[in-house]
Amino acid sequence: MKNSEPALDPAYTFAIGDIHGCEAPLRRLLDACNSWGGNCQRRFVFLGDYIDRGPESAAVIGRLMSWQEKCPDQVVCLRGNHEDMLLLAQHNSNAYMQWILNGGLFTLRSFGVRTAEDIPKDVVSWLHCLPRSFDDGRRFYVHAGIDLMLALDQQLFDDLLWMREPFLTLADSIDPGRLIVHGHTPTHTRRPDLRRYRLNLDTGAFMGGPLTAAVFSESQTGPICFITDSGDVQVL
Repeated sequence: MKNSEPALDPAYTFAIGDIHGCEAPLRRLLDACNSWGGNCQRRFVFLGDYIDRGPESAAVIGRLMSWQEKCPDQVVCLRGNHEDMLLLAQHNSNAYMQWILNGGLFTLRSFGVRTAEDIPKDVVSWLHCLPRSFDDGRRFYVHAGIDLMLALDQQLFDDLLWMREPFLTLADSIDPGRLIVHGHTPTHTRRPDLRRYRLNLDTGAFMGGPLTAAVFSESQTGPICFITDSGDVQVL
């Protein structure tokens, strides 16, 4: 007989900020996360911007694609604005120049190709399928932010990928019903920015800052600790 019991929810969720082609820090951070918490169940939510600016975009994408294929229930990869720029750059010359000006040349070099249209088709297909948000009931994970005047299920795609203001300021005073976990805007301190209703995990990995994960449990909304690619753990 087949086991009719439902699959257990992950005991811990690790949310990881903008990677931007920094594969070595990603590898170190994943090792640190997997060493934390013993044999607990784990889910990983990546907040987008896997490519551009750093030198190893192809390696980052390859690692995430392979891992997600093997463990689809364990790995959630969201679309960031840089993935969106690449997709638009394939068919629009103005979008192509915008992408190049925002670090796209590093991505082309990492894949060993000359134009956006030469990016491997399986990579492009994977990027097209990336969701723009993930809701676990306590937290709403998104790349950039949200429109605080709209319900979470009515958000515009461009806002989820590009939003900064007024979200970054107004989120301190407007409860959207979830903790908004996001990246997109590098923190000046190179540390996570935890506010009342939002958490920014873009700690500037491509600018010399750490790559950071927030660890969430099933028993509380806010993070229980932060882990960096150097193995540092900040318990909250």
